[in-house]
Amino acid sequence: MLKKHKPKLAVWKFASCDGCQLSLLDCEDELLAVAGAVEIAYFPEASRATMRPPYDLSLVEGSITTAHDAERIQDIRRVSKSLITIGACATAGGIQSLRNFADVQDFINIVYASPEYINTLATSTPIATHVFVDYQLRGCPINKMQLVEVINAYLNGRKPNIASHSVCIECKRRGTTCVMVAHGTPCLGPVTHAGCGAICPAYNRGCYGCFGPMETPNTSALSTQWHETLGVDKDDIIRVFRGFNAFAEEFRKESDYYESAK
Repeated sequence: MLKKHKPKLAVWKFASCDGCQLSLLDCEDELLAVAGAVEIAYFPEASRATMRPPYDLSLVEGSITTAHDAERIQDIRRVSKSLITIGACATAGGIQSLRNFADVQDFINIVYASPEYINTLATSTPIATHVFVDYQLRGCPINKMQLVEVINAYLNGRKPNIASHSVCIECKRRGTTCVMVAHGTPCLGPVTHAGCGAICPAYNRGCYGCFGPMETPNTSALSTQWHETLGVDKDDIIRVFRGFNAFAEEFRKESDYYESAK
């Protein structure tokens, strides 16, 4: 009887802080199950051992910020049966996408002592801007149990069972009082994808939108409520939407609208 080969898993890094890869390593017992179900073919964060492509499943963390990265992601897509992006950087350009709203050369001149040696793109863009992506797992960082579910789903040829509701549902489930209703605190919970367990509202803070926009978010209605009822000025609305997921389409459009209205 021929021995059945395990699927090959590869984990790739682009411009990011490594936090989403660490979420996989932080799975502990679950990671052992994942490791038992796949061959970890490429994962520099965990091992120096590598296996040749093709790969059955590639997890990609980080955004595209250099011309070399733009070429490399094309190569990764070609050798990957399925490609999943993990985290805000890979799905929405990350906090580094704030460069997209200004002149990146100004930042380079301020930050680096020898800016002439810096070779970078004018923008920080999500992986899906450059190649086809099979699934996007949001979060900054991602929810490790959601990651395990996505890996399990793709290894077994099914759709991931990841909730698509907003953070507000998580607040209700844990019995957290709405900070916007009770205290007048601006909160992105109504338009943000669930996954964090509503941590910030549980400590009487508004949601920062770490998990990016939920499906069909009504950002316009939310920002209007902030501006007209809570008295939040336009600059603060722009600032809130330009966070970890600043270049996610729904958040970007809302911040652009208020910037143009100033």
